[in-house]
Amino acid sequence: MTDTGITRAGLLPDGTLCEELLSGTVRRAVLPGGLRVLTEKVPGVRSVAIGIWVGVGSRDESPLTAGCSHYLEHLLFKGTPSRDALTISAAIEAVGGELNAFTTKEYTCYYVRVLDSDLADAVEVLSDMVCHSLVTADDVEAERGVILEEIAMHDDDPSDVVHDVFTSAVLGDTELGRPVLGTTESIEGLKRDTIAEYYRSRYTPSEMVVAIAGNIDHERTLALVASAFADRLGGTDAPGAVRGGSYAYPADAAGLVVNRRPTEQAHVVLGTVGMSRRDDRRFALGIMSSALGGGMSSRLFQEIREKRGLAYSVYSFASHFADAGLFGVYAGCAPRRADDVLALCREQLESVVAAGITDDELARAKGQSRGSLVLGMEDTGSRMSRIGKSELVHGELLSVDEILARVDAVTLDDVQAVAADLLARPLALGVIGPFDDHDFARVVTA
Repeated sequence: MTDTGITRAGLLPDGTLCEELLSGTVRRAVLPGGLRVLTEKVPGVRSVAIGIWVGVGSRDESPLTAGCSHYLEHLLFKGTPSRDALTISAAIEAVGGELNAFTTKEYTCYYVRVLDSDLADAVEVLSDMVCHSLVTADDVEAERGVILEEIAMHDDDPSDVVHDVFTSAVLGDTELGRPVLGTTESIEGLKRDTIAEYYRSRYTPSEMVVAIAGNIDHERTLALVASAFADRLGGTDAPGAVRGGSYAYPADAAGLVVNRRPTEQAHVVLGTVGMSRRDDRRFALGIMSSALGGGMSSRLFQEIREKRGLAYSVYSFASHFADAGLFGVYAGCAPRRADDVLALCREQLESVVAAGITDDELARAKGQSRGSLVLGMEDTGSRMSRIGKSELVHGELLSVDEILARVDAVTLDDVQAVAADLLARPLALGVIGPFDDHDFARVVTA
């Protein structure tokens, strides 16, 4: 958290000791056992978004347990001692709410969005399923088939799979290089006891953050959370530390991975390593990415789609982890045009290294960043995600004004320095398409 708040000790209505940090409209409490609760009151709305964020993801798995985090995400919807799967879903859908979850490489989030009048029931249902899941052998077997179908569905979308292929090309067979879903082989091999032990050891209060945003009262909301988690609280555990470390990029990563299949389009991602989310240069990288491929006015869109009609979809992206990152350019095109598209992508990357971006591009990219940030704050779900993710993975909550100031502070020299650092490195390439015998090596070695 930032140090602009006021820290004080206090008591919940039931006498539970907590510590609170007040900072603007966001308030933070740490309950006994290390459970963190963040709330943000959003005036003028009638909804509430609640998220339980857990500091565990696919990078915490071994090759033999690959996909366990995502498997567990499915199982937590299956039932508790007091609710079966139908009761869990019906309790939220009966009031028009939305209940869902997602798993990433570094964390898992379970969330619900309801009317403000249904806050108490939503907190109780969500906390029950996250904290008291049965993880039965029958549920493990039933959900195994569902997850295998999800993997098959993902594999049928080459525009998604190519990102896994590219990640593998950069990061290899490492904890960050493997797919979040796991593989067919790893899912088929997972046992109930392995998943249950993973659940017991990882889903502890000190590794959880409860984030709630909407039309709420902080004290009442905190009391609801304390009551819902009552049997999990206690002890002297401090909140879990923000994930850190120093990731060693594998020297033996392939650099080029081609997935040959008879698709109508070729899907390519060209890029390299990026920056961790702790690197202050990430704001300059965001500006560079926006200028290169962040919209219809970006260089890649103009050069590849508007001027030449070589692709329908083309964009750049940056992914940040605790101690690593990725930067890449994606394009989907006719297989016969893949060489031309890749040549243009490489040309634009080299141009930014050599000459940076223009004043106009800098201004547009900053405006795009400012707009997406502020417009993204228009709903309670986005606000809940901001405070929950900030606490769990950043360990601080930057205000909107602070973020805007960091974006505005980016200079042309900052962007070119980032480009010179990242884009001058060896490039990696992930490809999916009908290429039985095609020389893509020259793209990454040129």
